[in-house]
Order: sequence, then structure tokens, then C-alpha cells
Amino acid sequence: MYKLLSHNDLDGVGCGILAKLAFGKEVKVRYNSVLGLNREVEWFLENDDKDIFLFITDLSVNEENESRLEQFCEDGGKVQLLDHHKTALHLNKYNWAQVTVEEEEGKLASATSLFYEYLTTHQLLEPTEATAEFVELVRQYDTWEWERNGNDRAQRLNALFFLLSIGEFEEKMVSRLQSSDHFHFDEFEKKLLDMEEDKIERYIRRKRRELVQLQAEEYFAGVVYAESYHSELGNELGREYPHLDYIAILNIGGRRMGFRTIHDHVDVSQVAGTYGGGGHAKAAGCSLTPEAYQLFVANTFQLEPLREDAQRNHYNVKRSPFGTLYKSRMNDVFLLYPIDEDEWAIEQNDTMLEERFKTFEEGESFLKRNYEAWLVRDEAFVQFLMGKVKKKED
Repeated sequence: MYKLLSHNDLDGVGCGILAKLAFGKEVKVRYNSVLGLNREVEWFLENDDKDIFLFITDLSVNEENESRLEQFCEDGGKVQLLDHHKTALHLNKYNWAQVTVEEEEGKLASATSLFYEYLTTHQLLEPTEATAEFVELVRQYDTWEWERNGNDRAQRLNALFFLLSIGEFEEKMVSRLQSSDHFHFDEFEKKLLDMEEDKIERYIRRKRRELVQLQAEEYFAGVVYAESYHSELGNELGREYPHLDYIAILNIGGRRMGFRTIHDHVDVSQVAGTYGGGGHAKAAGCSLTPEAYQLFVANTFQLEPLREDAQRNHYNVKRSPFGTLYKSRMNDVFLLYPIDEDEWAIEQNDTMLEERFKTFEEGESFLKRNYEAWLVRDEAFVQFLMGKVKKKED
């Protein structure tokens, strides 16, 4: 007999699906939050049959349970923990734990990909094309490689996961992987996912107008309240506001917060770790501790949302050789323009600033970080140019 304790997200449930493919009715699967795992481990050690093989995937145990699991193994118990989070690397000192952040060839690991490798290597699961494709979709979504690879099927798999109950999703995937040569979405799921994408787009448009900017130590963060579509929202807001180092997404009802970044210079798992959480370099989360509440809720509650850049401009466009016009809440006007191929400058209300920038992006980031400035519409740009001409004539 086997027991699997796994996370309750797509990657964790992916491990449960593999367990049911491998062991069928011989495995009992329970999905947990990060906080709930240790209670489950304690219950197992105190109540379950000692001959049951325990798997723990996509989660790590606390220090007390580390010691208890080590003693359990010394007494003849069987445990295998598989995780891919950097915060769990210290568990590799135990024979019963394997924590791998990167697989061979530099690919980031997921719990599902590690469990699949374990099961097939130990000949507990027969590898198939359909299962391998499913595992890769889960891996790419969980590590955010899907965005870089343009793999929308991975994102759609996660969307389907949230549209269904865990039990329904699990049952569908097990049946499909047992009967199909390749992984696919059926026609009903495709229509459902198309409708969901429209819903997500409307949700993101609304939340984009609620984003506020916060300087949190050395980083600039965008803060937004949202209970749904955290990955999609964080990804879109990160692209829309690249001057922000990361996006903090607050779920007040759940008393949790998530962090997302599109940048390589930021590791949001370290940010989340400040508040007792963890995760990946580009996606992490934590509980809304008193310290986190003070910084991300109390300190931002009175802030005005960021103004969106003008859309569909024809004249006042970014990287224009004639200059790009911005405005701030204080009605200051900024012209960002190139001095030569490798240098950009800013005029604030017709006064040249001292700062120089190697790229347009550096200059725009400076404006948005320090002045929360936004790209103005064509009409304001034309009026600005007319004013410049009039001043010369006078």
C-alpha cells in the first residue's frame, strides 16, 4: 500500500494523477496546503500502518517532522520526499529526500516531472507519450517556461484545473492518459477554456486600473487585490509595467499573498521567505503575516492607482527619435528623448535633468519609479509641440 501527500495546486495534483496511474486502488492520495502538510505527516506517523510507503511531493516538512521521518526510516519505515523548491534543499541530507531545482540540460524541475522520473526509473509506471506530454505541460506551467516557449496549452491546462473540482480533474486526466496516445483537450473543454479566457481578459482589465506602486526596500512592487487568476494577472501586470520589480497579489479573504515577476534579477521566493513563505524564483507566496499586512496593505491603502499609458497613439509613441511625452500626478511634464544612439535624456517642464540613460527603457523606468508618470495621449503631445514652437517664435 502507498500513501501520497501532495500540494493542492496543478503540480501537486499532477503527482496524484501519476500515483493513481501507477498504483491504482493501492494508493491513498491527500492534497494539502503548505501549512496542512505537517499535520498530515504527524497523523500518518501516529496512526497509519507502518508498512505503508509514504510519498511526499511538491511540499517540504518542518524541522520537527524531519527528525520524526528520519527516525521512522531508521525503524524500517519507507518514505520518499520529492520537491523542487530551493527552500527545501537542506532536506537532501536525508536518504529519504530528493530536492532537485534543475533537471539535466538546465531545465527547471517540477514535482510532477521528478515523480514521473522516479516512478518510471523504478519501473512502477510504464512511460507513455500521453503521460510524458501531460507531465511536460505541468512542468512548463509550474516553472513559467510556458510563457517563454509560447506554450499556451500549459496555461490552458492550469485554467482547466481551476474550472473543475480536484476530484473531477483527477478522474478526467487519469482516464485520458490511460486511453489516449497523446494528451489532448476534448471539444467541450476547448469551448469552456475559450469562454474562460474571455473572462480572464475582462478581469485583468479591471484589476489593471487598481494597481498601486510601493517601494519595498530595494524593490519597486506593484500591489493589487485579487482572489482569482493570480498567475495570469501577475504575468500581464508585469509585462504592462516592466519598471516594477514584482507584482504582489493580495487575497484578503484567504489571508495570503502571492508574488510574481517577469525579471531575472528578482527572486520572489526570497521575498516570500521574508514572511515565512516560499516558492519559485518567478512565482511564490506566503501567509499575510502582521509584517506583510503592514507593508502591503496598511502602507498602500491610501495610495492612488497607477495611471495607464495611453493606448493606440500614432505620434506620442515609445522610443520615438523625436521624444516621448509623459505626465505626473503633480502635472509635471517629461520629455524622454535620445541625445545620440547610446544616450537618452529627460526634460522636466523644459528643464534638463542631470541623469542620463543608456536605453529608452532605463529612462522610462526612472520616470515611472520616481514620478509614477504615464504616457500621454496624442492630443496632449501635439499641444506640447505647438507650445514649443510658439515659445521659439516669441
